[in-house]
Amino acid sequence: MINVLFVEDHAIVREGLKQILADTTDIVVADEAGDGEEALAKVGKRDFDIAVLDISMPGRSGLEILKELKTIRPALPVLILSMYPEELYAVRAFKSGASGYLSKESAPTELITAIRKVSSGGKYVSPSLAESLALNLGDDNGKPLHNKLSSREYQILCMIASGKNRKRDRIRTQSERKNGQYLPGTGP
Repeated sequence: MINVLFVEDHAIVREGLKQILADTTDIVVADEAGDGEEALAKVGKRDFDIAVLDISMPGRSGLEILKELKTIRPALPVLILSMYPEELYAVRAFKSGASGYLSKESAPTELITAIRKVSSGGKYVSPSLAESLALNLGDDNGKPLHNKLSSREYQILCMIASGKNRKRDRIRTQSERKNGQYLPGTGP
């Protein structure tokens, strides 16, 4: 039996995911978390065969949580399930330690396939992402410039684009450093 931890901030999405897996005989939702901090606490107390993690959650991003999950449980396979397009985040997720990346626009059967593959030690990429990676391999000329940014540079770009307040965020970062919560180089 594959024991899954779902980390998703929307309860309605978690319920839908549980319904998708209800028809399987080999996968069970062992637990769920509404944010990254709750997920970290649950992974610290209990073993799971796989964590299915959203990128966009309140507080810290899913990629930040992913890095910390891999520190706590390095062998825990993590499948990213996100609304963000694969071409923007999948490579960053894999570099952060993910074992798979799946868009929420995917078919329910693809989620089941991805969970089985990742929980058995494999890597999962959708057919469309695999084709995109193969076509763009070694071709830096056609890639958008943001693909060349480091994770931290990309995080800052996203913050600027979303209208985040630099002063407020600087104060938050300083507070996190004082409390020992700041992890340099984290984020999408």
